[in-house]
Amino acid sequence: MCSPTGESTPYEAPKRADDGSPKEPFPWHIGVYDAHCHPTDTMTSVSSIKDMQARLLTIMATRGQDQDLVASVAEQHGVTDLKELRETSSGTPKKVVPAFGWHPWFSHQLYDDSKEPEVTDVQAHKTKHYSAVLSPTPEPDFIASLPDPIPLSKFLQETRQRLLAHPNALIGEIGVDKAFRLPWGKVDESSRNGDLTPGGREGRMLSPHHVKMPHQVEVLKAQLRLAGELGRPVSLHGVQAHGVLFDALASLWKGHEKEVVSRKKQKMIAKGVSEDFSSSDESDDGSEYGLGEPKVKKPYKPKPFPPRACLHSFSGPPQMLKQYLDPKIPVKCYFSFSTVVNLGTAGGEAKFADVIRACPDGQVLVESDLHVAGDDMDGYLEDIARRICEVKGWGLEEGMRRIRRNYEEFLFG
Repeated sequence: MCSPTGESTPYEAPKRADDGSPKEPFPWHIGVYDAHCHPTDTMTSVSSIKDMQARLLTIMATRGQDQDLVASVAEQHGVTDLKELRETSSGTPKKVVPAFGWHPWFSHQLYDDSKEPEVTDVQAHKTKHYSAVLSPTPEPDFIASLPDPIPLSKFLQETRQRLLAHPNALIGEIGVDKAFRLPWGKVDESSRNGDLTPGGREGRMLSPHHVKMPHQVEVLKAQLRLAGELGRPVSLHGVQAHGVLFDALASLWKGHEKEVVSRKKQKMIAKGVSEDFSSSDESDDGSEYGLGEPKVKKPYKPKPFPPRACLHSFSGPPQMLKQYLDPKIPVKCYFSFSTVVNLGTAGGEAKFADVIRACPDGQVLVESDLHVAGDDMDGYLEDIARRICEVKGWGLEEGMRRIRRNYEEFLFG
């Protein structure tokens, strides 16, 4: 959900020069995991999930209208654990991992009630809140078209309950966005497309109003702290704000940086001392980018930052990606890529190969970022996976086994 237009409709896949040439069959049997998608924006498409070739969809919530929808789809299709995810039985497999979060496009709809715990005049509070968090200052008619703001603590408590009810759920989609502008007015209920979940742009013209960055960061950091408390990975949105996003994360892990021991110092330590000097959370389980036995998890200790993060449809330059690879950072960062965002413009296409090469083999994921489940979603996943394997110099089977393992480590740790 990275397009600044905010449309809830599929994007036409960019054409490739070799699209008409014969291709090596795609290895769906290995298990292809979509790290980020939005099929609950079009609930009529959800019934097609069971027939998709993709093995797993990570379905994002973004706003008030879709939190319960994501939960309901997870109750029907949700994967319970890694063992179930790897099952190859003849029955219809579970295919969904839910993610609950509040997207930056809708961050203005939340207010920090710790600063103003009691609201006695709803309309006056609404005007004060939107005047404070939107720029330029909106006119009364624009404010009147917006929903009454929701206490941040209420949303966080509801999210906590959803996460506890779904032990494998992520927090997402969350983040920051400098490009997005709020649409004008309310949706005309008499003519709206009933297949779309309410709350999106739905063809409205964009206003000049955007959510001030300090408020976006406040909403983001509250959700990051919740992820750290419960030990959940997060799916992050960052558009034209890569530095702001990195700084928000860094402010939470400050003081918790990992010690990086030099090779010289490692050699000075006597043999036989059991100490982990790795700058990575990866371990050798005896299988080359394959599917080893599930790891035994250590008891999780709450922290002020999430244990793992996926920068979805990462659109920054290679230099920005490398910032997240500093071995002192205590958050394991992954990077997912989509045809829709990363190959949807000439600029994205131009830097794609360099960014993929800069991304460590063990931290790359694939996604569709689509709003409709079914054949199109499968097609977008296949397209981006082929492109990544091509740049990395991987055979398709090798590449999809690597990416599958990466996702499993991102989700389960």
